Amino acid sequence: MLNHLNYSNALVDLSTPQVMGILNVTPDSFSDGGKYTQFDYALEQAERMITDGASIIDIGGESTRPGAEAVSEEDELARVIPVLKAIKQRFKIVVSIDTSKASVMSAAIDAGADMINDVRALQNEGCLAAVANSNIPLCLMHMQGLPSTMQNSPSYDNVINDIMVFFQQRIDVCINAGITRERLIVDPGFGFGKTLEQNLYLLANLSKFSQLGLPLLAGLSRKSMIGDLLNRKVEQRLAGSLSAAILAVQQGADIIRVHDVQATVDALKVLKAVTEHH
Repeated sequence: MLNHLNYSNALVDLSTPQVMGILNVTPDSFSDGGKYTQFDYALEQAERMITDGASIIDIGGESTRPGAEAVSEEDELARVIPVLKAIKQRFKIVVSIDTSKASVMSAAIDAGADMINDVRALQNEGCLAAVANSNIPLCLMHMQGLPSTMQNSPSYDNVINDIMVFFQQRIDVCINAGITRERLIVDPGFGFGKTLEQNLYLLANLSKFSQLGLPLLAGLSRKSMIGDLLNRKVEQRLAGSLSAAILAVQQGADIIRVHDVQATVDALKVLKAVTEHH
């Protein structure tokens, strides 16, 4: 297992789990839709998350919630790049770009992005080429289907094994494209083409992905699996999200992607303190 990720201009130490703060600059995000579309609000939220203890900010310009519609390249670039540049100018923080478009990846890397987080695992046209010549980390996420249809009827022979096979295939493709294994992070994609039962099984068996020998990212924050389990609206899912984050870290997650940074950082501090006294 890697203990740290080297960046061209930043370093994230993964010897302890890190919190990635979600910055949606989309008008239709499932959780904080539209709140941070305006430039100043986006910067304020980034600053707040950094103050609260996030070590990575993940900027997304296209919603990937279930049923989401695609966004044009022009719109996504216009949402993401100015915010990325401003955050990099003002703060010493690792900035990740959540995108599946090659053009956005290229522009983001040129603008100083430290990481690419792709829900399509670099499967879209041109994405491998767009990132191959950079040296930044790349997160490969598993998703069955597309955001617009992924929750219609997800099915697996065995959700862990099927995702493992997918990751192995994508890792091989990346290596063949000239991307070193050291740059890769995997994310099993909670809620992306998975039923509640499949998501729970995935969380219970998350540690099995450690056999890939790559850092593991988990995104469970406010997701519908928590809403369905607890019968809670999006804004009422903090306790469930924190419980899931702790379970994910106990199962070996290196990066936790969240909306509620301060609460998650606090919960992980308690976990760390208790674990050290075990």
